[in-house]
Amino acid sequence: MNTEDPHTETLIPLQKHLFDIPSEITYLNCCYMSPQLLSVSEAGRQALFRKQRPWKVTIPDFFEETEKTRGLFAELIEAEPGDIAIIPATSYGVAVAAKNLEVAPGSKILMLHEQFPSNVLGWQELAQLKNAKTIFLKDPSNSGWTEIILDAIDESTSIVALPHVHWSDGRMIDLPKIGHRCRETGAALVLDLTQSLGAMPFSVKEVQPDFLIASTYKWLLGPYSMGFLYADPKHHQGKPIEFNWIQRKHSEDFTGLARYEKEYQPGARRFDVGERSNFMLMPMVHAALQQILEWQVPKISKTLNKLTSEAANWAEQIGLQVAAADQRGPHFFGVGFPDGIPDGLLESLSKEQVFVSIRGKSMRVSPHLFNNLQDLEKLFAILKHQLG
Repeated sequence: MNTEDPHTETLIPLQKHLFDIPSEITYLNCCYMSPQLLSVSEAGRQALFRKQRPWKVTIPDFFEETEKTRGLFAELIEAEPGDIAIIPATSYGVAVAAKNLEVAPGSKILMLHEQFPSNVLGWQELAQLKNAKTIFLKDPSNSGWTEIILDAIDESTSIVALPHVHWSDGRMIDLPKIGHRCRETGAALVLDLTQSLGAMPFSVKEVQPDFLIASTYKWLLGPYSMGFLYADPKHHQGKPIEFNWIQRKHSEDFTGLARYEKEYQPGARRFDVGERSNFMLMPMVHAALQQILEWQVPKISKTLNKLTSEAANWAEQIGLQVAAADQRGPHFFGVGFPDGIPDGLLESLSKEQVFVSIRGKSMRVSPHLFNNLQDLEKLFAILKHQLG
């Protein structure tokens, strides 16, 4: 009889050799910042010395790698390259979305309680400017976000600004259902997927957001200060928040830049940040996206889900609280302590070379493909000992 798990072939074996993580380190904190792939570091190392010889930086270099990287991100979310803009941060993408969405006086902008501030502050400013209301939805019984959000969306809702998973505890939202409800009521949907994209499958064809934003330094395994913005084609004629030469038509012709072209490059490229070519960081982002696409996000998700499911069981066995399996994302979860988070918890764990993070009332456990079950077992063995 064949006793092998039929799903094993869909799992990715340990990939720690692709990272620079010493054997004594147990890093379970991808929600905070991912370790850098060796291939990404090498791309950055080569890029670092590029400008030492600027005569070798040619005009095509301003465009070709950017377009290739734009295409990789588009492939990741099942979009077209022309739907993607290059941005430096989530807040930049939110600012673009806010400038291009209609908000009527008295209408509602819906967000989650204790949502990450980069997907909050811009909406608060817009609401104040337009005399609209910001509504922070709560889930006091931890029964699940999706139904609460669906119940709150109505014809008075102008914008729904959400993540895929709550950044503090990993509880998940059914975005296809939310997208459908937004289209029914005419509300715009803006997503910050920084805490999920690269570890959870996502398709713009399925969800149909107006705008989607993701910074690269977490689950996309890229550097800090880089990100992407997806804009639905209906917004491609919108206004950018800055006006730079490279987003304009015929910018490839350096001899004609002083003609001050009024037309933009096609699609969402009009929203690109100035100096988008970023000769240092763009090669690093490109290398990171190549690796993620090679692994395949569904396989990443399944592999991480196996780790987090086992770890969540261990947490419950020692009396800690985690969201139900059908309510949390596959790649990380929050641990609640019935008597509150113990003082000095992070410090005591770091002395054991174990690294996690705390946000709100949750300790976040966020492994990646450089982790195995022994890493998670080590974490919960330490917690069991500390909790007595």
